[in-house]
Amino acid sequence: MYAVISPEEIKLPAGSVIRLPGTWQEYQALCDRRGDGSIPRIKYRSGEVWLMSPLPKHGRDAHLIAAIITTLLDNQEQEYDAFTPVTMQLPEESGIEPDYCFYIDHWQAVSGKERIDWRNDPPPDLVLEIDVTSYSNVQDYLPYRVPEVWLFRQQQLLIYQLQGDEYEVKSQSQYFPEVNLADIVARCLEIAYQRNTSAAIRHLRQQ
Repeated sequence: MYAVISPEEIKLPAGSVIRLPGTWQEYQALCDRRGDGSIPRIKYRSGEVWLMSPLPKHGRDAHLIAAIITTLLDNQEQEYDAFTPVTMQLPEESGIEPDYCFYIDHWQAVSGKERIDWRNDPPPDLVLEIDVTSYSNVQDYLPYRVPEVWLFRQQQLLIYQLQGDEYEVKSQSQYFPEVNLADIVARCLEIAYQRNTSAAIRHLRQQ
């Protein structure tokens, strides 16, 4: 299958990434052409438009790690809101589509809202990105000042926290400071790929 990007249709082979020079208006036109679907993923930054068609592994890992996050939050009896799919946009500057975003400290600020104003409402407290095709970049979240970004790449969870005007890798999440996330994610992935996601989450809940 060949990639097709035209006024009539957008088609990308699974696992492909396309990077094009483009304006904000061209990015918006591509988003409109895609319609209500979530594939391909489209982002805009610094005069470039990126398109990515995810592999099945992408969605499976995203669902599993998001389920780990919600399970840990529930165990702490922490209130939160979670969104997927969601498009974050700052006109003329940035457009990005995280795999999942979580409002934890600021859930009340978006409670009940059908739309989020990314210029005035607080950003998500935690964003999850699964990177199978070298599409994801933690720097995409700097314009929004997301406090914490989880990037899962090459079977490794990287936790980035915003420090001033840059992201730094940390060994622990500020939302789960007492939890060994690397071990939990590794064990849940092992169970999920040997059996299924539900078995992995049941195992986590029993710990």
